[in-house]
Amino acid sequence: MQSSSNFRGIIFMCLAMVAFSCNDALVKSVTGAMNVGQIMFVRGLLTTLMVIVIARHFRAFRPLRTILKPVIILRIVMEALASITYISALGQIPLANASAIMQALPLAVTLGAAVFLGEPVGWRRWTAIFVGFIGVLIVLRPGPEGFTPAALTVVACVFCTATRDLCTRRIDHDIPSLYITVTTALVTTLVGAALIVPLGGWQPMSTTTLTHVAAASLLLMVGYQTIVLAMRGGDISVIAPFRYTSLLFAITIGIFFFSEKPDAWMLLGVAVIVGSGLYTFYRESRRGKNPVARSAVTGPLE
Repeated sequence: MQSSSNFRGIIFMCLAMVAFSCNDALVKSVTGAMNVGQIMFVRGLLTTLMVIVIARHFRAFRPLRTILKPVIILRIVMEALASITYISALGQIPLANASAIMQALPLAVTLGAAVFLGEPVGWRRWTAIFVGFIGVLIVLRPGPEGFTPAALTVVACVFCTATRDLCTRRIDHDIPSLYITVTTALVTTLVGAALIVPLGGWQPMSTTTLTHVAAASLLLMVGYQTIVLAMRGGDISVIAPFRYTSLLFAITIGIFFFSEKPDAWMLLGVAVIVGSGLYTFYRESRRGKNPVARSAVTGPLE
């Protein structure tokens, strides 16, 4: 039975990574036609409507005061910042590079859990974290060509998303996740609306552009639903490492749809990041606990 649960979990995890990678690609495809604020607003509006329908179905709504807590407010702020930084970067760097840097998220969550939550991290995992961030530097390639503002923006997104995940771990379990998701989606949508004018104003959307954004919103919801299905069954230490399949999908999409050509340095950095992350998952499974980084399976929601 456990083997069957693990297999289903792996399939759902891979489906989630396909959905997230395609979402990123669709967002990247419209960055030339819309500014970051407009993308966040349109995609967020569609996502919010879908989440509200789901939340109503599961009776997940609670009084507003339920979420007016510092840790939840900080989580929402970090989600909005993560969205701004990641979407901004997608339009300026190759999809595979952005995806590669985001793979450092589990390491960042483990680091944050040790520093801010006091969770025990042995020297082996400290070494894995250090090596993993060296992998990020390899992808960034410090210098005039690699160390670009856009690449650093993805690094900022990693730390915003890690903070979001650490905040999530501190939220009371009696607050429905769907209610937090609705609130987060709504606030992020409003932040996007507020950024439209400062970032250049509203741009007319063609049918193709609107279709891409709508499809991205739908894929975002599919990705998060399949993530839930993946993590609810089987061994997390077996299933979670398959999050790295998103790199394969991102590289493939980048090659065939954006004419991107990953170079040897980027692939080396990816290998170092993934190797460090897999070792971290392994060490945490050896400790007999669910991985600290299990919540860091995705990037920003909106």
